[in-house]
Amino acid sequence: MIQRFDVGTRLSEMAIHNGTIYLAGQVPDTVDLDIGGQTAEVVASIDVLLARAGSDKSKILHAQIFLADLADFPGMNAVWDAWVSPGNAPTRATVQAQLARPQWRIEIVVTAAV
Repeated sequence: MIQRFDVGTRLSEMAIHNGTIYLAGQVPDTVDLDIGGQTAEVVASIDVLLARAGSDKSKILHAQIFLADLADFPGMNAVWDAWVSPGNAPTRATVQAQLARPQWRIEIVVTAAV
């Protein structure tokens, strides 16, 4: 069985299948923040979605991080390192990408266990 959450015409915000949670790319709501503020908003969104699925950040299996500018890498990592569950750091990839909206500095895609 597949469970889908916040289903739209283009995408679902989250899907769960066989005990695995798949999140859509999470982006900041407040676009005038620096990379630290945008990253904090994105990881907070991840926390909320994982909680809805009965999970939390300690169960993240993999994270894909997209940065509009790699100069933001240290600022993003400062927030990420403070947020990630100690002893449960997931596998991770970070790449530079042209994001769908120029105001977004970051987008994070997460896969986690329930």
